[in-house]
Formats: sequence, C-alpha cells, structure tokens
Amino acid sequence: MHASCVAVGERGVLIMGAAGTGKSALALQLIAYGADLIADDQTQITHQDQQLIATCPPLLSGMIEARGLGLLHAPPRARAPITLVVDLDLTEPDRLPPLRTISLLGITLPLVLGAQSNHFAASVLCYLKGTRLA
Repeated sequence: MHASCVAVGERGVLIMGAAGTGKSALALQLIAYGADLIADDQTQITHQDQQLIATCPPLLSGMIEARGLGLLHAPPRARAPITLVVDLDLTEPDRLPPLRTISLLGITLPLVLGAQSNHFAASVLCYLKGTRLA
C-alpha cells in the first residue's frame, strides 16, 4: 500500500495520502516524539487474527525520506498491528469531528482526516497512547 506507518507501543498508525501530502513528514514528527518506524511510503499489510499487521518491504527497512535532507536511517520495528488510519488526502472540516472509520481488507478501523495545525502530530500521538473519547 502507498502509505507510511509508525507505532507507539503495540499500536500502529497507517498514514495514507498521495505523493507530497506529508506522509513522511508526519511519520518523522511522530518518530521525533518517540514512535518507531515501521515503513515509509510503502507498507505491506496482512490480515492476521482479526487485525491488520503492517510490515515494511525488506529493501526499504529503516529508511525514511526527509524532504530537503534526503533518505535517513531510523531504527525500524519489524511489524505492528494497525489501530488507526490517517488520510492526508482529506482535510478535517470540523473542530470536533464525528467518529470516522475506514474498512481495509474487511477490518474496520478508526479514521482521522488530515488537519492543518501545529499540534496534529502531537494529537495523533496522544490518540495512539490513549483513545478518543467521543
């Protein structure tokens, strides 16, 4: 899948979007906050035990693009269950959005739309560490 993925603990976030939408940038911000890199730009997804598991194609393991710097190495994690999806192709219009979901390979997951705010990465991290209330 054309997506990036990072994980906090045992919770992975799949970051989807077209080229240039900021998938790698969001992943880098989350890594700076302590997340582990699973995959950048290309994520393999498999269906196992009622959940989706994200892994990285072997040739790309540990690599992440930093626009303006080049390819960087980040210590990779081999796999993580996907518990949240961020779609950067869409912008969230609501201040307090409704609960959104997306279905991937028959599994329904929480969906967050992209937001143009300085605290978006921190908000995604907080979501991964806890949960959304309502």
